[in-house]
Amino acid sequence: MTFKWDPMDDRAVTTAKVLAADAVEKTGNGHPGTAISLAPAAYLLFQRHLRFDPADDRWLGRDRFILSAGHSSLTQYIQLYLAGAGLELHDLEQLRVLGSLTPGHPEFGHTRGVELTTGPLGTGFAAAVGFAMSARRSHGLLDPETPMGESVFDHDVYVVAGDGCMQEGVTSEAASLAGTQELGNLTVIYDDNHISIEDDTNIAFTEDVLARYEAYGWHVQRVDWLHADGSYSEDVQALDQALEAAKAETGRPSIIALRTIIGWPTPGKENTGAIHGSKLGGDALRGLKETLGVNPDTSFDVDQEAVDAARANAAQRAREAHQNWDARFEKWSSAHPERAAMLERILAGHMPEGWDRALPQFEEGKAVATRAASGQVLGAIAEAVPELWGGSADLAGSNNTFMKGWPSFLPEDRSSAMFPGNPFGRNLHFGVREFAMAAIMNGVAADGLSRIYGGTFFVFSDFQRGAVRLAALMDLPVVHVWTHDSVGVGEDGPTHQPIEHLASCRAIPGLAVVRPADAAETAQAWKAILEQRHPAGLVLSRQNLPNPARGTGTGLAEASGVVRGAYVLSDCEGTPDVILMGSGSEVQHALAAQGLLADQGVRARVVSVPCMEWFEDQDAEYRESVLPRAVRARVSVEAGIAMPWRGLVGDAGRSVSIEHFGASGDGQALFDAYGIDAPHVVSAAHESMDAASA
Repeated sequence: MTFKWDPMDDRAVTTAKVLAADAVEKTGNGHPGTAISLAPAAYLLFQRHLRFDPADDRWLGRDRFILSAGHSSLTQYIQLYLAGAGLELHDLEQLRVLGSLTPGHPEFGHTRGVELTTGPLGTGFAAAVGFAMSARRSHGLLDPETPMGESVFDHDVYVVAGDGCMQEGVTSEAASLAGTQELGNLTVIYDDNHISIEDDTNIAFTEDVLARYEAYGWHVQRVDWLHADGSYSEDVQALDQALEAAKAETGRPSIIALRTIIGWPTPGKENTGAIHGSKLGGDALRGLKETLGVNPDTSFDVDQEAVDAARANAAQRAREAHQNWDARFEKWSSAHPERAAMLERILAGHMPEGWDRALPQFEEGKAVATRAASGQVLGAIAEAVPELWGGSADLAGSNNTFMKGWPSFLPEDRSSAMFPGNPFGRNLHFGVREFAMAAIMNGVAADGLSRIYGGTFFVFSDFQRGAVRLAALMDLPVVHVWTHDSVGVGEDGPTHQPIEHLASCRAIPGLAVVRPADAAETAQAWKAILEQRHPAGLVLSRQNLPNPARGTGTGLAEASGVVRGAYVLSDCEGTPDVILMGSGSEVQHALAAQGLLADQGVRARVVSVPCMEWFEDQDAEYRESVLPRAVRARVSVEAGIAMPWRGLVGDAGRSVSIEHFGASGDGQALFDAYGIDAPHVVSAAHESMDAASA
């Protein structure tokens, strides 16, 4: 494209710099430095390169912008304001104020134009890799015959990242995978300003970042606004040329290291840690405005003519982009009505009609590990739910996350004998990168054009926690497949045996932790998770579990009760003397204990509790029908710490649990050694009945 930059653009950039300073000054806290010095780069990107529609932030043909350096939220907010994309001056004046559209970090679903919640450094970068992968997968799902770069579903993903992002390990994990995947639609502007909260990054960060990214397989460029002689100039033309070169590079992701001076030109505070995360203060703010030629005695005094020009330009660019894209989309829709209907369904958040008929039926009485049952579910529904895809952090065979008969998602020359694939494949290989996998899944889910799952051992959910929490915060429909759920892992020992993890994950608001008791419950868990469209962790066993007959005449309820989080699996005559509760592999011990107690004349009800969060969402009448308040004698049994059960067992209840780390040994031997069995449930039941009657 022909580069165009005129004095009106300079005036808009000056307005952006002053607004960044004034907004933080008014609220008294925030991060003005990066927003001041990055104003020209952000303006160039939004006004000349980013394809978006200020009037429709969910336009399917848009490019995606991710501010990984989320603390510099004003960098994005001000450009949305200048483009007329839903923010006005009063919104900037309310920065960080409760209930405003301009929170301290960008929040998905809160501010129009924000694609993703970013805050913890590096997670935005990693999620952007997910956005880039989603674009390619969407092309393959909806328009596979069209060459890459020519489909209506092809678009670019732009990221602004900082020194902090580059130091975080999750960025390295994701960048390595992006290079392997040859994501040519991904461009990162790295604000290389050498400043963090502790001032000069030289005290902790001295590597050659571009050399590292070149080794990852990235296209690398450097643009120096700070020159060797110490002079400084905001050379937007050089950055424009670098962005054009990045767009032309379709076989590799691109990174542009932009050497800036943080806070330039703020006298006394530019190029210091003091301007990173605090307001400028009266003298520095006055000095900045005087340097920029702005009246230092005014606040939020915008150059309205420049703002109007920026908004007119953004609107015109959107009209032209829309006109071109709409015509192409209409042509695609007419040529592919079935795919167009699928796209409409996916965007509406609906599952395919009758998809659940593909769910497998498991042989009653045949023991099967729930991880294996989950794998059979994925294989059975793959054809019926084409938008579903996923993989594992190098554990596909252990997690049972591989969809057999479908190609892997990777450049064709990356195929192996075991895993042949193509750029539009369906099975993902994340490598040993659990944190990046979870963050990438967030990007895919936020993009909204497919359903994503990813697997690892449950104990390694620790590595993922930051991204899992963000998924819950954004209410993204990601599915974490967490296998090897207890000391049943066995000989790998305590480093691989989850103990506190069920409690830890259940503590995350908005995350459904689902631990099915058998194969039938596993199928119903997948059904509920996919239909509900909220973040979930599916916690599955390594060892085989009984799969008893259910339904009429069996004494056991159908597994469809899973959707309600807890249900009466096996009841007794009349009012129970004690209620036995469990999840996952321990439900079998509750059932066995029910029989032992019956021999003693004790009436016991067995309640399967695959998901505490879903149960909590039920109405009071249903919860009372499952756990009557009048029955105070209650026992929980679960191979982990008892903490999450205290609210369900009550003051007279007892818990059969494991309150310490495991050991290396046979899994069954560990269950026996730690008392996770029916006799201990029976003993706990008597203790609870005694306490309830005292």
